[in-house]
Amino acid sequence: MSEGKVMNRWLVVAGGILIQLCLGAIYAWSAFTKKLTIEPYGFSKTETQWVFAIGLVTFAVIMALIAGKWQKKAGPRKVALTGGLVLGAGYLLAGFSGANFWGILIGIGVLGGAGIGLAYVCPIAALAKWFPDKKGLIMGLAVAGFGFGALIWVKLTQGFQFGPIDLTSGWTGLFGAGLSISAVFKLYGIMFAVLVGIGSIFMVNPPDGWLPPGWTPPETGAGSEGRANFTPIEMARTYQFWLLFFNFTVGAMAGLMVIGIIKLFGIDALAGAGIDDAKASVITGTAMGLFYALFNGFGRIIWGMVSDKLGRKNSIVLMNLIQGVMMIGFFFMGGNEWGLYIGATVIGFNFGGNFALFPAATADLFGNKNVGINYPWVFMAFGVGGLIGPMLGGYMGDHQVWMWAFIPAGAACLIAGLLATRLKPVETAPVTTA
Repeated sequence: MSEGKVMNRWLVVAGGILIQLCLGAIYAWSAFTKKLTIEPYGFSKTETQWVFAIGLVTFAVIMALIAGKWQKKAGPRKVALTGGLVLGAGYLLAGFSGANFWGILIGIGVLGGAGIGLAYVCPIAALAKWFPDKKGLIMGLAVAGFGFGALIWVKLTQGFQFGPIDLTSGWTGLFGAGLSISAVFKLYGIMFAVLVGIGSIFMVNPPDGWLPPGWTPPETGAGSEGRANFTPIEMARTYQFWLLFFNFTVGAMAGLMVIGIIKLFGIDALAGAGIDDAKASVITGTAMGLFYALFNGFGRIIWGMVSDKLGRKNSIVLMNLIQGVMMIGFFFMGGNEWGLYIGATVIGFNFGGNFALFPAATADLFGNKNVGINYPWVFMAFGVGGLIGPMLGGYMGDHQVWMWAFIPAGAACLIAGLLATRLKPVETAPVTTA
């Protein structure tokens, strides 16, 4: 294949990142939670987390049941475009729903989650085929935009102020300019539909049998480097699938809980240290919009690179053990500004690593060819964790016992990390390779 054709694979990366930047809007939910708890909305903390949790669950379910198979049959371009249109429509519905809880739940949670679920797998499936030689790195790049997107969409609402540094002096974001939550939802809906549509143009698969020039697949055991292709049913019969599923569930639970409640928890914790609400709001916005979001993006790239060197198993073990320690420590650090920043940085960095390590591990263990239909089933763990984590955080927050959100989540990460030491390549090839 010519050099010009090889360069096309980097255009697929660029299109994938643009798509993921928009899909990462779900991680910007913390920008809205505090405002939704006051009039004219008056949502409880738990209700704000219901919207977030339903969005996460719908994301995972639609990706597993529809997007994986559809993109394999119709190609990633059509599915990604449809996802962008559905995502945009969901935010527009929420915007026109005013203070109605059910309108926002259906718009952001159901339609928004469905749109993300349709589009998310498309860059992953395409890039696994374009980059079999750099799976860890490229999976990290493919989903890095999802993490970085949260920084953009959070900071657009409140201005690009990062602690004492104000990059938009005199401009305090869309909310500061007088836009309501409803108006921001409408604006975001239009932007998401347009930008995902542009990114979808580049979502194409390489020709069948294509390999990067000069690269030869490693001769290893069946399934260990993506050479044997399992169907979802064959994959589900292995203990490796369930071990990946449990680790991903726990990692998602911890990271998504913090995304959902970081502003609510942070303001409560900082208030206990004598910091007024206005300053606490800026601090928590910076913790999420800068430190968590930025390092969530970096974590996807860096953990992917690390896993290419250390191996997927060792990386998953290390990531979960570090996350477990920090989740427990975060409760005790949250009343201090820099404690909140450091905790958000480490938790965001490790949470981002999940989205590089698990698709790469799925491709390694169960085949590059079928990663587009296999990974959505591994990704169902994200939906499970996305339901448990935010709801746990919201419930404990309503009862002002934040400790019992963070300590169980941290302990679960430690257990998952220890169990991941048992992860080994699949020793036998599948019966079929369809």
